[in-house]
Amino acid sequence: QVHFAESGGGLVQPVGSLRLSCTIFSIKPVGWYRQAPGKQHELVASITDGGSTNYADSVKGRFTISRDNAKNTLNLQMNSLKPEDTAVYYCNRDPPWPSWGQGTQVTVSS
Repeated sequence: QVHFAESGGGLVQPVGSLRLSCTIFSIKPVGWYRQAPGKQHELVASITDGGSTNYADSVKGRFTISRDNAKNTLNLQMNSLKPEDTAVYYCNRDPPWPSWGQGTQVTVSS
C-alpha cells in the first residue's frame, strides 16, 4: 500500500499563494485532489509522466502542477487563492487509489 505525504498547506489571505508538495514514488499519472467539508474528493490537476497537464475549470490560470521525476515529488503552485479553494488537499494516482493520505489543509480567509 502506498502512503502519500502531502505538505505545504496553511492559512493564507485571498489572492495569496501557496505551494504544495508530495512524494509520489514514481506513480504516473498522478494528480492533486481536494475535499471541502461535506463534499467528495475533486480532481484539481493532474500530470502524466510525459508532462501533459489537465486542470479543473475552477483553477485554470491560477494553479500549476509540476513533477520532479528524479526526486519523485509532485508540486502544486497555487496563486490568486480564493476562499472557495479552502479544502484539504491530497495527492494520489489519476484515477485515484481508494487509500488516501492525511492531506494538507489549505484555508483561504481574511
